[in-house]
Amino acid sequence: MYRSSAGIAGGVLLLALVGWLGIDAIVAGEGRTPWLALATMILLVPLIVALTLRPAVYAGQDRMRVRNPFRVIVLPWGQIATLRSGYSNEVLTLAGTKFQLWSIPVSLRARKRANRRESRAAAGQDGRGGRTAGRGAFGGGRGGAAAADGSARAGADRAMDDLRELWEAREKEESAQGEVSVRWAWEILGPAAAGAVVLAILLAVG
Repeated sequence: MYRSSAGIAGGVLLLALVGWLGIDAIVAGEGRTPWLALATMILLVPLIVALTLRPAVYAGQDRMRVRNPFRVIVLPWGQIATLRSGYSNEVLTLAGTKFQLWSIPVSLRARKRANRRESRAAAGQDGRGGRTAGRGAFGGGRGGAAAADGSARAGADRAMDDLRELWEAREKEESAQGEVSVRWAWEILGPAAAGAVVLAILLAVG
């Protein structure tokens, strides 16, 4: 399973903040304030969960299950055309449909940092002069080992490497064939819509 630790941490903090402010308004508020606070919480909590805690990618032997904020996509390996990384990580099906992998966000800063580590590791192992080799043995030893096994790459890029490796190994298997399925996350959309409707009614009636 692949999830974003930063997204989870941010989601927990946002939920704590919304819960604290909302419960305080419900308990101490007067007039319509408790109802407005309750409706706002019903709207915001599912959206926060959807955008931070919910996204995940599950990679099995026969298919990949992508749980995005508002949809769940099941893709047999045989239906995937490519897994690509740019400013976002995406999966492209044979039919040409593109799905973003929300749980594997791209960090350009982490990617640049990883590229610098790989460059330093390569420079430390190229055998150019005693000083360079010495620095590689002292400060770049871990970097050299990391470059050899790919662990110097950014976390999102390593995750995509793992998914590509599994896809390439399983895409021709008979059990990895089938149809792509997409399901809307009504467990998220329903409560959020209900909160939005109640909030709109409260604001409209004044």
